[in-house]
Amino acid sequence: QVQLVESGGGLVQAGGSLRLSCAASGIISSINVMGWYRQAPGKQRELVATITSGGSTNYADSVRGRFTISRDNAKKTAYLQMNSPKPEDTAVYYCNADLVVPVPGKGRGSYWGQGTQVTVSS
Repeated sequence: QVQLVESGGGLVQAGGSLRLSCAASGIISSINVMGWYRQAPGKQRELVATITSGGSTNYADSVRGRFTISRDNAKKTAYLQMNSPKPEDTAVYYCNADLVVPVPGKGRGSYWGQGTQVTVSS
């Protein structure tokens, strides 16, 4: 069974730094895109950043230049380096992976982690 497990969330002061990790486990043939999304109270889940298996990245305008997404394909892990976070970055951060499993009838699918809380104090 595929699992995505996030870690690294917590309380950080505005202007500080924090690094989130997302590790995929289970029998996985390949991982295409990995991404980070977030959901603040009362708001819809939104894209933060994505990265392809080849290293191409995409960022939300609100985090571009402050956050950096990266991945280690051998470890099946994605990271989100959060520099100079702001109070408005406070949210539950979710990891997502578009991946392929060698299971007849399943194949390619989108998987989510359980989320990790990030709180930025002013």
